[in-house]
Amino acid sequence: MRNLRWLAALPFLGILIGPFFLNRVEPFVLGLPLLLAWLVFCVIGTSAVMAVIYLADPQNRSPEEPR
Repeated sequence: MRNLRWLAALPFLGILIGPFFLNRVEPFVLGLPLLLAWLVFCVIGTSAVMAVIYLADPQNRSPEEPR
């Protein structure tokens, strides 16, 4: 599980390092300038990564109820 937590650093690094390489107005992605689209995708990607970490965490599994 510890190794999966490193996935949380990926969106952070994308937001931090991405602007250095993608600071352009063109091309447009879904009608947004490239940098703005990149930041939007990083924010959405953060939610996806956190969901994967949550689902993979064994502490979040509910115990089976006795019948």
